[in-house]
Amino acid sequence: MIRIEKSMTISGVALAIVLLAAPSAQAQSADMTFFVTSNGPGKGADLGGLEGADAQCQKLAQSAGAGTKTWRAYLSTQAADGKPAVNAKDRIGKGPWQNAKGTVIAKDVAELHGATNNLTKQTALSEKGEVINGAGDQPNRHDILTGSQPDGTAFAGPDDRTCKNWTSSTQGAAMVGHLDRRGLRDDEPSKSWNSSHPSRGPDGGCSQADLKTTGGDGLLYCFAAN
Repeated sequence: MIRIEKSMTISGVALAIVLLAAPSAQAQSADMTFFVTSNGPGKGADLGGLEGADAQCQKLAQSAGAGTKTWRAYLSTQAADGKPAVNAKDRIGKGPWQNAKGTVIAKDVAELHGATNNLTKQTALSEKGEVINGAGDQPNRHDILTGSQPDGTAFAGPDDRTCKNWTSSTQGAAMVGHLDRRGLRDDEPSKSWNSSHPSRGPDGGCSQADLKTTGGDGLLYCFAAN
């Protein structure tokens, strides 16, 4: 039982409550194994390749007290320059994954890419535990870079869907998903968390401004792979 001296002011009592609550909040953040980045590197879809994207996830996880885990961005790359394609689903570990509030979004890779995952606007929280703006909010930031098909695999063929494997901030296109599962139509792509539509815009499709015009901000899904 916590004893509060009569001499303590109301503000002192409030401060004591905050200090007592702080450890559990920190512990919850340490258990986080999934988040949406609160911000991107700022160069549109030029993330510095997969390595740069992973570093962004790691940096933000570190700031939230979860930096001891190995973090990976949920991104696919396409076959190019003699290098094979990389599938986003193969980069993120086995699960389960939970957000900064402790809510499980999927128990494994199969559930994550199935109809029963628990990824919604209310659960796709940032590393700070905050809800990301979605359709109907100003500004809308629900487009999340993935470069992936609905099953989490890379695109084949000549059409760019990864802004030159996450190195272009001008020409190209990046496949994005809707974190809030909402779009302009009531169809499966609009409701897809990882494969809704390609980016586009006057700068060529991959700039920060282009990503913003379709409802994005260069944000990523980050998963703890260990």
